[in-house]
Amino acid sequence: MFEDTITAIATPLGEGGIAIIRISGENAVTIGDSIFQSRSGSENYLANAKSHTIHYGYIHLNKKRLDEVMVSVMRAPATFTREDIIEINCHGGIQATKSVLDAALKSGARLAVPGEFTKRAFLHGRIDLTQAEAVSDLINARTSMALSAANEQLEGKLSQRINQLRDDTMHVLAHVEAHIDFPDEDIKPDTMDGLIQRLEKAKSLIEKLMATANDGQLIRRGIRVAIIGKPNAGKSSLLNQLLGHDRAIVSNVAGTTRDTISEEAQIRGILVVFIDTAGLQETDDQVEQEGVKRSLDSLKQADLILYVLDSSEPLTADSKSSLADLSDRKHIVVLNKSDLPAVLDPKKIQDSEIVSVSSINGEGIESLKDAIQKSVWDGEITSEMLEVMVNSRHQDALDRAKTSLEASIYQLQSGTELDLVSVDLRISTNAIGEIVGKTTTENLLDSIFSTFCIGK
Repeated sequence: MFEDTITAIATPLGEGGIAIIRISGENAVTIGDSIFQSRSGSENYLANAKSHTIHYGYIHLNKKRLDEVMVSVMRAPATFTREDIIEINCHGGIQATKSVLDAALKSGARLAVPGEFTKRAFLHGRIDLTQAEAVSDLINARTSMALSAANEQLEGKLSQRINQLRDDTMHVLAHVEAHIDFPDEDIKPDTMDGLIQRLEKAKSLIEKLMATANDGQLIRRGIRVAIIGKPNAGKSSLLNQLLGHDRAIVSNVAGTTRDTISEEAQIRGILVVFIDTAGLQETDDQVEQEGVKRSLDSLKQADLILYVLDSSEPLTADSKSSLADLSDRKHIVVLNKSDLPAVLDPKKIQDSEIVSVSSINGEGIESLKDAIQKSVWDGEITSEMLEVMVNSRHQDALDRAKTSLEASIYQLQSGTELDLVSVDLRISTNAIGEIVGKTTTENLLDSIFSTFCIGK
């Protein structure tokens, strides 16, 4: 693949002030020179330029000027891909960007496939596989916490732990295979204890890493929060307060919301997808029935439920029944309309966290946000927590590694033949190596990098 020089638009498609066309590969500078004309008109201008410099001029094709540009020259190996890179900063109109890309393609470059620039960075050894995934996480980060977690992983914090884990299992595997090759002497008892302790330590680290998987998923995709309750309890007004702007229609007429409304917000650094639902009630209206059905579907998919009650009205039997149904679900009872005289007695609500708010004046909204964050993390969110949050791919590999490690520990303790021990140790070591890309397959790489955008 390295024989090809690739190119792609590295900025979002659409109109903008500037667009960037990236060219990477052995012939990047030659292709750049073939379409770039400096103000001085010098031949091979980019070929004679110093690395990591930027130059003003024009892009042309077949003697036709296409755009006025700035061109960056970056020479291997001090580049993202560890190949020569040319980046053309052109005007961000759709036609201007397309014409510059077409010029690069007609001059010998190939259109990059999704994630190919980052894949080349990985295959050239500039980054490992966890760092490559962090690039995607960085691009897709929608909250400050997701951004921090991606930066920690890009810096190699997770890689350090995975590499140490792999070194530990490799050490034991090498020791076992040495005794297989030279079986004259048994492994000494104290040596055997040391090997088992090393594997126990590795297993403990795997368990700690796997424990971060749920947190990692929450940071990357956020949480779904369903806002439910009776008609006219103030669900839509509450949504607007949590978002900080008017998203849902608010009316004194009960049953204004007849469909689910979904909107994202950042709450204490966590991405939260709020789903405002139709009021839960018995009805003969077919449209309202469909709205109630969708509300119940949203309820099933939610990670957290905000059950909104009108505190200016008494607690009804139906509301008590609904609260009982939520007893095994993560939920917060929101007593809305605290700006009105209170009628509902909070003492009648058992086994639920209760937050009083006013969706009219915003009273209690910050406390509700704290409660939402606490439902995800009970305590302070530290930078150390963000360093090593594994994703689902890592979790699967660690799970396989742990199973094989447990088998290896049992076999060593039971005096099993070392040939069998080495098989499980090698499975564990390879599974750990998959995470950073030291043992991998082309199918795995294609699966990972196909999720990237084309220009990255």
